[in-house]
Amino acid sequence: MSRISPGSPAGAAMLLGINHLTLSTPDLDRLVSYYTDVLGATLAFERAASPPDPRIAVVDVGGADHLMIAETATAPPTDLDPLGNAGWGLRVATHAGLCEIRERILAAGWPAGPVETLPTQWTMTARDPDGRPVDVRAHRPGR
Repeated sequence: MSRISPGSPAGAAMLLGINHLTLSTPDLDRLVSYYTDVLGATLAFERAASPPDPRIAVVDVGGADHLMIAETATAPPTDLDPLGNAGWGLRVATHAGLCEIRERILAAGWPAGPVETLPTQWTMTARDPDGRPVDVRAHRPGR
């Protein structure tokens, strides 16, 4: 793997983060509702299906990060990653916020695991309406 040093011309275009992550779902309305109504994200826009493109919605999850949700005929995979985690996650500001999100998920009837303490953050794994795992994490102060 080659590395570009920060002083090189190509190093001037530094990554700022993740622009979007695309999720597939057989029920766009249900999944958008989960991320907006239960988790508190904001619907940025929707686009109707038109051949050959599927119906999509873009959900703003904060910090200029987005979930692009595409309606498909097949259900997404629901396996954990090789480390036994969701393989992707969302971030909240505090431990209290993480606990509040967990309670909102459970109150809405969706599964959420316990809040666990890691060396630098707190985490819990939930399952969205399609059964897909998603980690929700809060960084521990000073870590």
